[in-house]
Amino acid sequence: MSLEDEAIAELRATAHPVRLRMLSLLTGAPMSAAELARELDITQANASYHLRTLAKAGQVQVVETESVRGGQAKKYRYRYPEQRPNPNGQRPQGVSRTEWQQYIHVMYGELVRRSEQRIDGPAISADAEVWLTPETWRKARELVKKASRLVHDEALSPHAPGSAHVNFQVELFTMHDDRDGEQPEK
Repeated sequence: MSLEDEAIAELRATAHPVRLRMLSLLTGAPMSAAELARELDITQANASYHLRTLAKAGQVQVVETESVRGGQAKKYRYRYPEQRPNPNGQRPQGVSRTEWQQYIHVMYGELVRRSEQRIDGPAISADAEVWLTPETWRKARELVKKASRLVHDEALSPHAPGSAHVNFQVELFTMHDDRDGEQPEK
């Protein structure tokens, strides 16, 4: 499978609300299908199906197994983008505009779901459709990339003592100028 095909499979696997939530849970700790099913209030069969889809797309990997009632339970862990194909997160060329919009719609849906759990307190919210120099844009992307790495590296198991349940969701992209149809510098 080519890198482009792998990136397409990754995007398609992620464009589902249950799988997106699984990826978040698997960032902090390895979990089995049974554990994910309990956390997400879905059946174990449903959790297993979604885990297989994520594993096939390279989003998660088996990191350990444990004996459970005479059988073996696989524990999966999220693979951070630098450990997967297409680490720059660009839309793969084989992904249709509709598929990309579906992915964005799922991300938006997760933001709405998570915002319903928001509690009062300090928050950072930003929205900007602006023009920047290539250097400023590069710096902004690097800062967000560092923050994302920190959040993923330091994520704890769900409900870990002393932890706070938080949302970290970012989508940065370059846009074309509708007035002249020029493609911006990347």
